[in-house]
Amino acid sequence: MSLLDVKSFAAGAWIAPDDSARMIASAVTGEPIARAGGALPVQDMLDHACNAGGPALRKMTFHDRARMLKALSVELGKHKQALYDLSFETGATQSDHLIDIDGGIGTMFVFASKGRREMPDGHVYLDGAVEQLSREGTFLGQHVCTPLQGVAVHINAFNFPVWGMLEKLAPTLLAGVPAIVKPATATCYVTELAVKIMLESGLLPEGALQLVAGGVGDMLDRLGCQDVVSFTGSAATALALRSNDNILRNSVRFVAEQDSLNASILGPDAEPGSPEFDLFVKEVSREMTAKAGQKCTAIRRILVPEARQEALIEALSARLAKTSIGDPRAETTRMGALVNNAQKADVLQKAALIGTEAERVFGDPGAFEVQGADAEKGAFLPPMLFHCADPDAAARVHDTEAFGPVSTVMGYRDLGHAITLANRGQGSLVASLITHDPAVAREVVLGAGAFHGRIYINDRDSMKESTGHGSPLPHMVHGGPGRAGGGEELGGVRGVKHYMQRTAIQGSPEMLTAIGGTWVPGAKEIEAPAHPFTRVFGDLQIGETIHTAPREVTLADIEHFADFTGDTFYAHMDEEAAARNPFFPGRVAHGYLLLSFAAGMFVDPNEGPVLANTGLDGLRFLQPVEAGDRIKVRLTVKKKTPRTEEYGEVRWHVTLTNQNGEQVAEYELLTMNAY
Repeated sequence: MSLLDVKSFAAGAWIAPDDSARMIASAVTGEPIARAGGALPVQDMLDHACNAGGPALRKMTFHDRARMLKALSVELGKHKQALYDLSFETGATQSDHLIDIDGGIGTMFVFASKGRREMPDGHVYLDGAVEQLSREGTFLGQHVCTPLQGVAVHINAFNFPVWGMLEKLAPTLLAGVPAIVKPATATCYVTELAVKIMLESGLLPEGALQLVAGGVGDMLDRLGCQDVVSFTGSAATALALRSNDNILRNSVRFVAEQDSLNASILGPDAEPGSPEFDLFVKEVSREMTAKAGQKCTAIRRILVPEARQEALIEALSARLAKTSIGDPRAETTRMGALVNNAQKADVLQKAALIGTEAERVFGDPGAFEVQGADAEKGAFLPPMLFHCADPDAAARVHDTEAFGPVSTVMGYRDLGHAITLANRGQGSLVASLITHDPAVAREVVLGAGAFHGRIYINDRDSMKESTGHGSPLPHMVHGGPGRAGGGEELGGVRGVKHYMQRTAIQGSPEMLTAIGGTWVPGAKEIEAPAHPFTRVFGDLQIGETIHTAPREVTLADIEHFADFTGDTFYAHMDEEAAARNPFFPGRVAHGYLLLSFAAGMFVDPNEGPVLANTGLDGLRFLQPVEAGDRIKVRLTVKKKTPRTEEYGEVRWHVTLTNQNGEQVAEYELLTMNAY
């Protein structure tokens, strides 16, 4: 292929590399394939993001931005083959592309879905329940999240040029914050293509996305308190970046995901020949060879009962021996090359350090077969398995990450010893446990949870549907304590909130209603011009309320409900027994009888825009209702959320009061209403 000029996209213009550009080599051939880098108008980029991209994104609602993410995902999906074709030069195989390219697009889809399902069609995200700060409820508190008004600078690693960008970009854009993406130079040509596809789609507002191919210059020196730096890479680089004087002085948010000595534990119950033992071998082999071991979540330390070390080494070596290494374009290739020869040299150096404390029991980097490529020119290595006979005395196996197809087996005496060894990594992104014993799982979580961002547990029951030790999912938190960086990404809406400011709002119910777009009890009620069940979604107003006429609850009602439903609980049927209960004065009405009466009191029976009752939330029975009490209902439009082009969800606040004005029940009703 001809030499590519990888361009940056800065302040609305594509900028070609200059004379200071760095050459990029193919992982497969070692030959130069691209060049990237050069001086950029850094301040113009920051200004463009803050003055154009930020305001445009913040004008959009969360749902608008979620729809944009979905459309971007669809557009990227149309160009997957072009991304695959280019990504082969990074040494990745077709199965590796499914992790990086398909996985990145899938992650964006998930955030698009969560934005529509879990966030409001508005500009303010409510974080938690309303707090009552006064006796009468006229002074309340509510935590809210609003977008930061700066820019997110994403500094990504070389191993996932697409997923690494999209897993950060999706929550950033959903939050309403523009991004400047800086991929690792070694694979930035793949990221550049993905960025071009998104920009040329016309779906992004001007200034929402910019690209740095090469170095960021003095960008970090120019950031302020509204900006975020999200970094993935080595611990040494993370330390250098987060120690920047300007970052420290301005308390710039810094999210780091870095080196991780992830461990996998074979449970003491997993005997050779069991489904769990076979699963363990499969998981470790996959994590050693996928992306040629260049994964921040790859298994670096293999912890097995001392008595099963030999069996595990034998079984794992046999499986690794079937791994065909070579040209990643070949269908028969199961493991491609490392990203370049510099990375290959680094892995060999780190493997040599590990080799001072452990014996290499499989994989000779000086003698292995490469299919369809030149082993000397390409960055190829075999999977290398080590065995550490004394993990307690060792240090390098617990603090040295060879970022490639390298892992070390070590034995443990008992489960407490396994937990201690796992924790010696001083913080990891993920630990896994293969066991069929729930008691083992509980002990590991209690003992190792504090040192790991994720604990993946698998056995014969979940193995068919599980996603694998090394797969960070957008629904779940990705990150880890200590050595792993102390940062956190993904995790659904949790990941979005990293790009927002949580603010404590204090004020009256009316103020909180206006700010959050959700009716708060005590705020102004709007008299409904007609029964709200006769009004379409778009006409309903937040705070629109009806009050029903009262209905008396009789003893005959209680007994009929008990007979009809079979609920003859003593509190409803036995006066003396009910009176002995400290919660009841005597026989009382069923709570579900009250709900049924409430529905009959506020429902309009005719066909109309209410399509379905989809459930209720937060049901509380606050005070017993006796025969002879009269109840009435207040029904208020609390919140409206569009769902499709045909209907939206209405959340109604429902309160039941007795003849004394005392609340006897409260809940939120959910309906789907036509437009």
